[in-house]
Amino acid sequence: MKLSNLSATIRLSLLACSTLTAGVSGIAHAEETDANATNSVERIEVTGTRIKRAAMTGASPVTSVTAEDIKVAGITRVEDLLNDMPAIFADQTSGQANGATGTATVNLRNLGTERTLVLVNGRRLPSGSPVAGGIGADLNQIPAALVDRVDVLTGGSSATYGSDAVAGVVNFIMKDDFEGFQVEYQGSVYQHDNDHKDMQRALKDRGFPVPDGSQWDGDTHDISLTFGANSADGRANITGYATWRDIEEVTQDNRDYSACAMNIDATGKRVCGGSGTIPDGRITDFDTYDYKVAGTDFVPTAGTVYNYGPLNYFQRPDKRKTFGLLGHYDFNDSHTFYAEFNYMDNRTVAQIAPSGSFFNQVDISCDNPLLSASQRNTLCGPGGVAVDGVVEGAFIGKRNVEGGPRQDDIRHTSTRFVLGVRGEIDDNWTYDAYMNFGNVSYAQTYQNDMSTTRIIRSLQATTDDDGNVVCKSVVDGSDPTCIPWNIFDPSKITQEQIDYLTMPLFARGDTRTKQISGYVTGDLTEYGVVVPGTSTGVGVVFGLEHRKESLDFNPDQGFQSGDGAGQGGPVLGVSGEFDVNEFFTEFNVPLVEDSEFADYITLELAYRYSDYSTDKTTNTYKGAFDIRVNDQLGLRTSFQRAVRAGNVRDLFRSAGQGLFNWEDPCGGDNPTLTVEQCARTGLDPSKYGSNALINPAGQYNSITGGNPDLEPEKSDTISFGILLSPEAIEGLDIAIDYFDITVEDAIQAIPEATIFNQCAINGNDEFCGLINRGPTGSLWLGQDSITAIDRNIGSVDTSGIDFDASYRYNLPDDMGLLRFKLIGTWLDKFATQNLPGGDIDDCAGRWDRAVCEYPVPDFKSNFSTTWVTPWDANVTATYRYVSEVKEFARNDDGQVIDGPVPMTARDYVDIAVTWNASDNLQFRGGVNNIFDNTAPLVPNGPAGPANGNTYPGFYDSLGRYIFAGFTFRL
Repeated sequence: MKLSNLSATIRLSLLACSTLTAGVSGIAHAEETDANATNSVERIEVTGTRIKRAAMTGASPVTSVTAEDIKVAGITRVEDLLNDMPAIFADQTSGQANGATGTATVNLRNLGTERTLVLVNGRRLPSGSPVAGGIGADLNQIPAALVDRVDVLTGGSSATYGSDAVAGVVNFIMKDDFEGFQVEYQGSVYQHDNDHKDMQRALKDRGFPVPDGSQWDGDTHDISLTFGANSADGRANITGYATWRDIEEVTQDNRDYSACAMNIDATGKRVCGGSGTIPDGRITDFDTYDYKVAGTDFVPTAGTVYNYGPLNYFQRPDKRKTFGLLGHYDFNDSHTFYAEFNYMDNRTVAQIAPSGSFFNQVDISCDNPLLSASQRNTLCGPGGVAVDGVVEGAFIGKRNVEGGPRQDDIRHTSTRFVLGVRGEIDDNWTYDAYMNFGNVSYAQTYQNDMSTTRIIRSLQATTDDDGNVVCKSVVDGSDPTCIPWNIFDPSKITQEQIDYLTMPLFARGDTRTKQISGYVTGDLTEYGVVVPGTSTGVGVVFGLEHRKESLDFNPDQGFQSGDGAGQGGPVLGVSGEFDVNEFFTEFNVPLVEDSEFADYITLELAYRYSDYSTDKTTNTYKGAFDIRVNDQLGLRTSFQRAVRAGNVRDLFRSAGQGLFNWEDPCGGDNPTLTVEQCARTGLDPSKYGSNALINPAGQYNSITGGNPDLEPEKSDTISFGILLSPEAIEGLDIAIDYFDITVEDAIQAIPEATIFNQCAINGNDEFCGLINRGPTGSLWLGQDSITAIDRNIGSVDTSGIDFDASYRYNLPDDMGLLRFKLIGTWLDKFATQNLPGGDIDDCAGRWDRAVCEYPVPDFKSNFSTTWVTPWDANVTATYRYVSEVKEFARNDDGQVIDGPVPMTARDYVDIAVTWNASDNLQFRGGVNNIFDNTAPLVPNGPAGPANGNTYPGFYDSLGRYIFAGFTFRL
């Protein structure tokens, strides 16, 4: 770090503080008595600032979820509760299989998990996983039973909390002063009536099995123990917890709407699609011939596909254990030592359809002894496709249904330590200093994938001198263990063949976070730092922080070589670290107090200087006004500059091949681009319109990687809010906030579809050079790909209005209390620009596979009513609404139009009851999605966020959720 720069910054801040003191000290002493009276009010620290204040509200809008809310929702997975909040979009959840990281993450404003900072008691939670897509903090580390409340602060907060707080902050406040013993249990199950007539018709049309009747599955059992004790003198407390959770899997064949991979045909009708890699075995050049195995014959493939949906997990099985201790000891009335220890062991398994030969290219000799006479005649006889006794460059598609589904066994083990001391220096100054250490260990075992190298060897069969059928690699000695794979007669595939072809893949890794932070807070009233006309002095914070982030990801040779047939390319290792030294400060300046036109007006200022070991520096800042006109009206506004520095994966990961979701516009029966445009992308005109260009699964190859020269992202957040508590309607509180967040220099790869269009449509040579079509012209076979390396290239601009209203009404005749709560978000825009000067794509109210990817509803809301009865029971009904999401598409003129597949609006109703049977025992139960509303369905959704023809996490994808539990406390 450039210490001279940091020292200069500190000196400038102190100089500014002393200048402010000199400027307003002349009035201060006349208000000394009132200032002391003000200081007698208990002050608390709220999310968004480290300056303690008398009121829970501030200039930054914060939405809170309480422990009671968690119980009423029947939630055991914290991410499920957060995903129901209108400002939060689902990311990694238990509903993902293909592309699952095994973590649970939170995505504020749809700006990405890497732009959402997660805190526990105001301190960072470490990165969740070293794998791609898993860098966001893992919410599995947080035991729901110990959560006191969750504060969700939307909008940039980097000046207060540091990098990554671009979209906002999610702060979990934990119970840390528990006394007694408490045990909680909750069980839950999903129930769904399979009655989706259209999808049942589509399944029948293909001859696929049709789920019917009532389905009960996805059981969850969650047990937690909490205990705590105070010392005899009341100066110390220790609180401990232990939890155990077991979630059972749900496969997609248990729901009629997910039992096949859905597509939409040319008439707009739902049909069951699938993969061209079929169980019977397929041999093709994607041009002149395309055969499948039928007994001992070859017959035309004729559109045969494999239904890969049924075996995929719709909900992953998951076993989690956590335990921890939180404690504090008061040395005296002024100084307190505190500590936290958290441990988590979480294991989950993601399952998808079997591996296979995904069109590996081999030469098939006409003397291959595994060919039947009929098959040999088809390939090598008159009118066959062999040349000089060899079928050259044949693509082999064969699904390994004999070996069973692929399973990705993922385990995360995390530990987190916090050691700190806080207290009062004197009546005006307090301090807090702590060390926060987090470590997440990652272990992955991928079962039932096949080796591409062994597939190619096993398909080249011959006979040895004794007439035995063997691999050519056995004869030449290059692989004496090779066993021929008899794809030409699947009935003769043996376990010995499968054992040779399959190979486990292993990866290990970890992430490490070290944070050392300390700050002082001061009330400058007694120093005379008071604005004329006010009695409360300026509140200040000065602090220093050091943070180091490290990541190691070590896949085995099978992963790194790309030999795993079902991996989509090499999985490369990453190792790196960076550190940052920071200075931060805050000012809370009361400008007006108890005046004729306002009860108070407060100015909030914050600044943070960050110096990274990557030779990058950032400045973040905040300016805000908090205005309380009277008891009925409040106003607030803020401007915040936030940053996100590249994480270790952004900076240091090697370039490697992966998959992206798309459809080549130059292929198929109805190409959407011209021959000339497609030729710019390297396509031979003779291949124009070829079906070889179309991957039935909608997945294509790309080369992606990190970039050590990345600059930090910058974002600006502007917000305006109004707070209403009308005297005419006692008990009614309303908050309405407008937000506008702009992210510049976004760290991202240029989307592959954008690269392709820039080349094909605009003829940009730079982008054409990033497209590598193979001999068939495809971008999904072999090493054919589009290169998309991370850059500071994109921008995002999102704006809208949040509203939060609550109302309390006392019922007559001592019938209790009614509580109403409404939260919602109206999204005005979510505009992304992948290239400076390029198209601006507004995804508000839209979805698609390539541009928007996630559904981005323009309106979401939750409305709940709770009846607090006079009989120690509460009844809560909740109505959740998600607006329609139209498909993003463009016409021939490039204008955005509605695509053919909208995701219709969804309404959900939840009911929950809690009953305090005694002072020590509470029962609860309920049903979420009581009417069993099916999630909206989409074809070929992206493999990461989409699963089972919908978006789990965004919608209630499994049907009714029924739960019951109890809490017993001594």
